[in-house]
Amino acid sequence: MKPDLSTLPRELRDKIVTPEDRRYGMLRSTYVKVSRPAAVLVPETTEEVVAALRFVRERGLPLAVRSGGHGLSGRASNDGGLVIDLSAMNGIEVLDRRTRTVRIQAGARWAQVAAALAPYGLAISSGDHGNVGAGGLATGGGIGWMVRQYGLTIDHIRAVEMVLADGRVVRADEHNEPDLFWAVRGAGARAGILVAFEIEAMELRNVGYVQIVVEVDRDGRTLRRWADLMASAPRELTTATMLMPYGNSLAFSIAAVVASESPRRIRAAVEPLLGLGVNLLDQSAQIIPYPALVSTAHLHANVGQQPVVTTSGFLPTMTDEDAAAITRAAVGPHRPLIQLRSMGGAVSDVPPDVTAFAHRRHGALLIGNMFPPGGAKALDAAWRGLALRVEGEYVGFESRPGRQAFARVYPGAVGERVSEVWRRYDPDGVFGAFWA
Repeated sequence: MKPDLSTLPRELRDKIVTPEDRRYGMLRSTYVKVSRPAAVLVPETTEEVVAALRFVRERGLPLAVRSGGHGLSGRASNDGGLVIDLSAMNGIEVLDRRTRTVRIQAGARWAQVAAALAPYGLAISSGDHGNVGAGGLATGGGIGWMVRQYGLTIDHIRAVEMVLADGRVVRADEHNEPDLFWAVRGAGARAGILVAFEIEAMELRNVGYVQIVVEVDRDGRTLRRWADLMASAPRELTTATMLMPYGNSLAFSIAAVVASESPRRIRAAVEPLLGLGVNLLDQSAQIIPYPALVSTAHLHANVGQQPVVTTSGFLPTMTDEDAAAITRAAVGPHRPLIQLRSMGGAVSDVPPDVTAFAHRRHGALLIGNMFPPGGAKALDAAWRGLALRVEGEYVGFESRPGRQAFARVYPGAVGERVSEVWRRYDPDGVFGAFWA
């Protein structure tokens, strides 16, 4: 459906991209899904976001809002509707070096953020890929390369600038619109359009980056040892891991980041990882600038190049039975890509009711991915033996949002409060399609 442009506000005349525009192919889709929206609006200011939202509401078409388009749900675009793409709003400003306060517009990518902060000796733990949009991650959680040292990205947000469903522009912090501020940090999908946020960065220039690959025991003892080691590891150490085929066995690939540039501290933190598996298959270590982890080389257009179905859940601790079940799933007939990410540390310092992210007392995040030719049914079959072993879910790793996923991501009283805030700030369900 071609949108009627006769009522397009003057300030948006050169900000709309239709299928006839040569830019359309680079703006229509997300990283995981090819979409065909009627048009994409690319505002450059908050006032233009307000005008774009008003235009979308007047048209009565489906709405999608995109900061980066890396989200696994694919909901940052749509078919036949209108997309508000924030990529032109990508400013990054150090407001106060003494307090390490940074203002970031929602359309910035984390590679751009890391590069902009590096000259100041500052960094933000912000996911694991430089192409991810700042706004999406900063409203969902933020389990980054230094999550055990820094905590979640949302834990350091001090204020947000939002365009609400009715077109009002508000600043929310712990004193102004406190309920909105609570919900945005973890449940921002339906609260409004985040256009900018202020966040406290950490002092950091270089990190230790270590890659280790070990062969896994068939009964999963390697995974159990990893979980036990991380439970007592120094906070400076964060790991992200993958289970991969290795002949008739499995390999456990560990990417370890130590938030320090001291060779002694890096060595002490990672040496226990070397003895985890049956055999040590590979290892490398280096000290690198933090921006190398979320490099500008990651920046690319999202054109649906990586279709995937994903789900996740948290493990409070890992038992022998949990480890064995994870290993069985990885070598089973459907062969999902299984990832484990360490939690704990600074994440657990924040009480579970301070933000809309409730999963604060867990040791690890377990993620299941299914790539073509496999699909949702194959992932569900592979995940069946794990679903009862995990608690909750991380919104950033769920490709099928809906009522059941909502109950896992926002359990109990947190979900009730999230729903109430969403209804209050978006009574007409302008942003409600995300969880329909």
